[in-house]
Amino acid sequence: MNRGSDDKRDEPRVPLVLRVQFPNQERMVAVTENLSKGGIFVQTDRTFTPGQELGLALSFPGLMNPVQVVGTVAWVRPASDEAPGGVGIRVVRDQDRQRLGEILSSAGQTRASDRTALPAEGYRVLIVEDNPHIVEMYSYVLKKLASGELAGKVPLEVHFSPDGHHALQALRSTQFSLVMTDLYMPVMDGFALIERIRAEEPLKSIPVVAISAGGPEARERAMQLGVDIYLRKPVRFQEVLETVKQLLHIP
Repeated sequence: MNRGSDDKRDEPRVPLVLRVQFPNQERMVAVTENLSKGGIFVQTDRTFTPGQELGLALSFPGLMNPVQVVGTVAWVRPASDEAPGGVGIRVVRDQDRQRLGEILSSAGQTRASDRTALPAEGYRVLIVEDNPHIVEMYSYVLKKLASGELAGKVPLEVHFSPDGHHALQALRSTQFSLVMTDLYMPVMDGFALIERIRAEEPLKSIPVVAISAGGPEARERAMQLGVDIYLRKPVRFQEVLETVKQLLHIP
């Protein structure tokens, strides 16, 4: 069922990537695509029925403790070549709308202290991906971040590895601020890389984003291994940008 013409969006939607956990089903983990005070769009491969009530816990690693809300499935977006599938969830209870409003307010605030907190040494991001076209897309996102929010004032280096083996060598020799990795690659796949990162003391605190076309099993395995955020291909420009900004604490 697609969103009908009667689904009015009176409140502005904000592109915001948060981790979604379903308290009644511990293994189900997803991410938001956008939020408003009255609703949430959640990317998911799972099947939900319009009218179904869902309890959600919204969080972001290192930035936001879980916030519990309850909503109702309003519409369903089937998966396509342009975007992953998902569900629009309408939130009507006053306390839940207030919680979403607080999240949006917090995400939109840029205090003076935030602007001076950026590290003088800058950021170093490692992209682990064997598809050159996808590497080009991620590189474009990071260049936009460097010239936009960072305004060229803080260095942002982008490094590349074609597989987990080369990535691990790079991580052991250079300090990185963030790893963005595919899961299915030759030599050493992303699952093994994530497992190694979380097992090695000098590396275990590095934020890791997994971006893959894998299904629910791949997401669940990656989350269990310790990725901070899992994004499903085809991924959108804004999703990558918002995720990187949040994990690097860039206002």
